[in-house]
Amino acid sequence: MLGECGMKEWERRVLRKNSVTILQDLVVDDLLIQCLQQDGILTENMAETIMAKPTSQGKSRHLLFLLPKRGPQAFSSFCAALTATEQQHLSRLLMDFTEKDKSFSEPSLSRPTQECVIPVKRARTHESMEMCLDADSPVTTAVVPCMPEFFQSHRSQAYPMRSCPRGLALVLSNVRFDSANTDLDVRRGGEVDEETLRRLFMELDFTVSLHKDLTAVAMRRCLEQFAQRQEHAEYDCTVVCLLSHGVEGSVYGTDGQLLELDWVFEVFDNARCPLLQNKPKMFFIQACRGEEMDNGVDQLDGQERTQSPGCEQRDAGREGERDDKEREEKDRERLRVKLPQRSDMICGFATLKGTAAMRNTKKGSWFIQELNTTIRQRANDTHLADILVQVNGQIKSREGYAPGSAHHRCKEMSEFTSSLCKDLYLFPKYYPNN
Repeated sequence: MLGECGMKEWERRVLRKNSVTILQDLVVDDLLIQCLQQDGILTENMAETIMAKPTSQGKSRHLLFLLPKRGPQAFSSFCAALTATEQQHLSRLLMDFTEKDKSFSEPSLSRPTQECVIPVKRARTHESMEMCLDADSPVTTAVVPCMPEFFQSHRSQAYPMRSCPRGLALVLSNVRFDSANTDLDVRRGGEVDEETLRRLFMELDFTVSLHKDLTAVAMRRCLEQFAQRQEHAEYDCTVVCLLSHGVEGSVYGTDGQLLELDWVFEVFDNARCPLLQNKPKMFFIQACRGEEMDNGVDQLDGQERTQSPGCEQRDAGREGERDDKEREEKDRERLRVKLPQRSDMICGFATLKGTAAMRNTKKGSWFIQELNTTIRQRANDTHLADILVQVNGQIKSREGYAPGSAHHRCKEMSEFTSSLCKDLYLFPKYYPNN
């Protein structure tokens, strides 16, 4: 029965010929699956089976296995779902290929339109304080995969990155605040940031949890529960993203209460989170760290200033030679098993201490935009510290675009701190054990 009412032969051929590109670029998320369910292409059981696959390629592969058997509308519904989930490059690829590949007479398919009843774009409007500051923003592209040769040549100096999934990722995003208890504005554009990060880390094969609009107490509870998840023992790293209003050293809950960042880092330190000992822990903080607006300065002609050379000296005095071999052996043993209280962390901040972060109310925050673009383009051959240096460079070159307002030509400068002890390569889409 399914064979008689399945996908047309030329549509099957189009999917087969483009399967490599689809498997590499396709993001199978809840919205895409729901669109296909709305059209009757997937059953609930099929949807659960697809989403249970541990990797993005596993989800894509199982979906492509099912589609040809799901009726004559499966191809057009799949293209429509791609458009609805902002994967138009894949939809265009299939539709353009269709015109070349149809070699016999069949009714031509019109270009699909968004017919999914689920809202695919959240409201993104202007607000008074954070205006639409730029005229343009980076275009999202698929994550560039790591090549096996690169993995083999760089794995020795890098953190182990073999697990599938890579790790757990937590995104806490506060957009709307309790107007009865605080005068904090709606963070318009924050919805764009949370979706950008969710899709990015899904493509990097993280298991992503997104929690929205939490009080400070709820944020603490969520972070503590996340840090104690047993899956950390099996995975190679973790990611925590905090998106909210903020001040130096803290971010706001929706109730106007503050969550201290030092407390957040403490939750994931070597004492309180032993399952993540010696594993890289990534933090990304999109929040203001003060109220000062960076209006920038004019760059003067001439050579740039360079740092004066310095000499490195030990901060501690030289220890005397020890003759007691037994004590020396005990000291080595103690050094081998003890860890600092906090290590193997890297944290990217949207802005410098004391200054405000810039957010485009339509396209999202400057920092999240640049982080997303740079990771997608460079994670295949660049470790995270260098990626954040490149993000700094992109942020440095941006200017606010709001003629006639105080925000026109305003600036921002991101920064990061690191206690990483090895190179942190994500080696996207490469699994040596497969």
